[in-house]
Amino acid sequence: MTSTAASVPAVRPGRRLLASGLLFGAGVAASVIDLLIFHLLLQWHHFYDLSTLEVALAADGLFHAVAWGMTVAGLFLLADAARRERIAWGRWWGAVLAGLGGFQLLDAAVLHKLLGLHQIRYDVDLLPYDLAWSGSAVIALVVGVVILRRTRRRA
Repeated sequence: MTSTAASVPAVRPGRRLLASGLLFGAGVAASVIDLLIFHLLLQWHHFYDLSTLEVALAADGLFHAVAWGMTVAGLFLLADAARRERIAWGRWWGAVLAGLGGFQLLDAAVLHKLLGLHQIRYDVDLLPYDLAWSGSAVIALVVGVVILRRTRRRA
């Protein structure tokens, strides 16, 4: 059986662009902000802090691979979207911010608090760190969603 363009399911214009921004934003939050800054440069925590340092570093490596996978997938989707349609850059940046904030909020709520895999930092009062991390996540998410809503009519 041969595949033709007619057999490929239609994707509404803009969906690829939205998915690209969400994946890229989540990937940047995970790989650059969380992994690079907090895991490597500041060495405040690892992805999984409930075992030995070796296990923590191995978990960081897996987290790094997944995070870069999201980032690269977002860029491939952006290239594909650019090939198919004119890019609405404001809409893409809104999706990037929503993806970044969404990942950070998921990280704070699920990984930090619900599962307790790690905290932002240890041996300190966590409240200011939690407020800063979660607060910046909410701000990025809200700003991204507002941009997406405002650009929906133009997309």
